[in-house]
This record gives sequence, structure tokens and C-alpha cells, in this order.
Amino acid sequence: MSRKIRTEAVDSLFDAVLSLKSREECYTFFEDVCTINELLSLSQRFEVAKMLRDQKTYLEIAEKTGASTATISRVNRSLNYGNDGYDMVFERLQAGAEESES
Repeated sequence: MSRKIRTEAVDSLFDAVLSLKSREECYTFFEDVCTINELLSLSQRFEVAKMLRDQKTYLEIAEKTGASTATISRVNRSLNYGNDGYDMVFERLQAGAEESES
């Protein structure tokens, strides 16, 4: 993990996020913390990551999400060479979905 982002302020932000208990609480908090465009950008990157994991092409992703090829490439680089944060979350979401199905 990059030492540049490891600060007390970032720790405090992450602690705040970890205290949220529902999707509605997330909406309430993130609408206060982020601009609408920042939140939409974050959600767009997450959607791009899901589509890249599903082997969608850059063209398919760009058409569905409106993401630029630069954004898609940046997310792809994170998936391939990052800290595996996306994979960790996707695995947990998949496990949660499988639990709710059984």
C-alpha cells in the first residue's frame, strides 16, 4: 500500500466508512463527503472493474458506462498490478450472494 495515503486523516475517514451500517447510511454519508460527480466517478470505476473481470471489451465498457478509454485502462492497471482491493471486494460480494441464495 502506498505510504502517501496512510495518514491520520485517511485512517479517520476509513473508520467513518467502516462505521456505516446500511446502504442508506452510505448514501447519507457519501452525499455529504463527495460531490455528485466524485461519487459517480467512483461508482463508474467500480462498474468498469466488474466488466473487465467479466472479460468485456473496452468498447463494450465504454458504451455501457460512458467511461473513457483512459479510465478503463487505469482501472485495468489496478486490477492487474494493484493491491488486489477490487478482487478482495468482488470475492466477498460473490460469497455474500452465494450465502443469500442458500
